[in-house]
Amino acid sequence: MSQESRPDRAAATGPGRSARPLDDVDRRILAELVRDGRTSVRTLAARLHISRTNAYARMERLLRDGVVTGFRARVAPEAAGLGTSAYIAITIEQNTWREVSAELAQVRYLEHAALIGGEHDVLALIRAPDNATLRDVVLTRVQSIPGVLSSRTWLVFHEFDGETSPWSPAASPPSPGPRRPGP
Repeated sequence: MSQESRPDRAAATGPGRSARPLDDVDRRILAELVRDGRTSVRTLAARLHISRTNAYARMERLLRDGVVTGFRARVAPEAAGLGTSAYIAITIEQNTWREVSAELAQVRYLEHAALIGGEHDVLALIRAPDNATLRDVVLTRVQSIPGVLSSRTWLVFHEFDGETSPWSPAASPPSPGPRRPGP
């Protein structure tokens, strides 16, 4: 049985493993969902000019295969009272990444963290109400985690999303317009 048709295909994917390739329709579905995660399957089918059955089946597969991991609201940090954002590069002791990661996941105001290669070991995005809170998060909470050796902080002055990320509508081929009858 090929890997493509194995029922446990989703379990076989993960870090360092190849996933099933996405076709044009899958990429267009993802672009629509990134634009508006509340889009119904019926609307997806209409916008992409595919049947509702096809749209439902593809959505189920994208969810089952872990391509779509959930749906969430995009929150404007400043409007939500988190007016100070910063990236923190953290250097940790060798072989402590599991423990440090578990502790970092519990830090209030940490939005995202990634283990990275290079001069530092972890890059974390902190969104705090103000500079005093940011200082407390970095100097008190993060620096007190066993295994953390040092950190470096960069304040965020302005943020924007890329216009041609892999899932943005601009990166996807245009969907065909309504079909017109021939002459």
